[in-house]
Amino acid sequence: MIDRERWVRTMHFQRVDHVPDEEFGYWTDTLTAWHQQGLPAHVLNDPQADRYFGFARREHVPLHLGLIPSFEYRVLEETDQHRVVIDNAGVTCLIKKDGTSSIPKYLKFPIQTRDDWAWFKERLNSHDPRRHPANWDELKAQWATRDYPLGVSVGSLFGWLRDWMGFEHITVTCIDDPDWVHEMMEHLTEFILTIIDQAVREVDLDFASFWEDMCFNMGPMISPAMFKEFMVPRYKRITDFLRAHGVDVIYVDCDGNINELVELWLEGGVNCMFPLEIQSGSDPIPMREQYGNQVLLMGGVDKTKLIEGKAAIRREIDRIAPLVAAGGYIPHVDHRCPPDVTFENYRYYLKTKREAFGIPEPVREER
Repeated sequence: MIDRERWVRTMHFQRVDHVPDEEFGYWTDTLTAWHQQGLPAHVLNDPQADRYFGFARREHVPLHLGLIPSFEYRVLEETDQHRVVIDNAGVTCLIKKDGTSSIPKYLKFPIQTRDDWAWFKERLNSHDPRRHPANWDELKAQWATRDYPLGVSVGSLFGWLRDWMGFEHITVTCIDDPDWVHEMMEHLTEFILTIIDQAVREVDLDFASFWEDMCFNMGPMISPAMFKEFMVPRYKRITDFLRAHGVDVIYVDCDGNINELVELWLEGGVNCMFPLEIQSGSDPIPMREQYGNQVLLMGGVDKTKLIEGKAAIRREIDRIAPLVAAGGYIPHVDHRCPPDVTFENYRYYLKTKREAFGIPEPVREER
């Protein structure tokens, strides 16, 4: 069974030879630490690690949904301990220089007022030719005979605005100026639909993916009522378009505790939850018990168990085994693997997972 068939059949609760072999990724600090523990020095990033560990291939159509042009990266201030920079999203932030991958301290965001939005959205021109690959016909011919799942990114509604406005500003604006939030999310919806139109119509796609990091470990950043008002109808427009062209697996990447939003995502046509952070309460087992086969799942392997050691890893694999057997679920670590996980424990986790779920030891190759 080829990777594409296996992935699609898994996501439709159909029989497969084994569940797809995927993982989320790694913090840069993790790969650096693992170089001292046996990981080859040439493995420096997620794509290289995916090839080294031999994971199944899955890709997105290379559309450009980011800012065009992006902001010029500039260093405003530098000391022995930190840099203050303006990043490519126009955010002024303080970054530590000690080599850690900690979240920057955000100092100023580009969108403060409606006037800011007016000039900022000029970077969200959906008709810019740079948003689509120049070798489109060549890529289409390659994709027509592919053996791996291919999807399309469909961007973000709240997550992007949070990045451009800051958490406090966007959440307060949802209360103080809901009309402006509607205006911005409407622009983003049309922006997304315009950019993905050609790919969705012309390519036989297997999935679509949203990104919406909008939950803490205790729940969502805005109320479910706000989510329903601002986002569900716009999700529905995007997902209806996707389904009209055969794309019926649509996942959302959201960290934290997503439990209060799952039903609303399903209402908006988003039917797969990812990466299911266990310590935040987003456990795939009760989620499947509550929503049955309405919900597809990816992730949900507690990364803290990989830190604890081999016995904890075996218990974690045993815990999720019934869910794997039921289908509609691809198991992998519930976020990027942290440096607290040793290289030995990670290799043991992969070996245990593969043996438990009948995944053959892969042939590693460059791609």
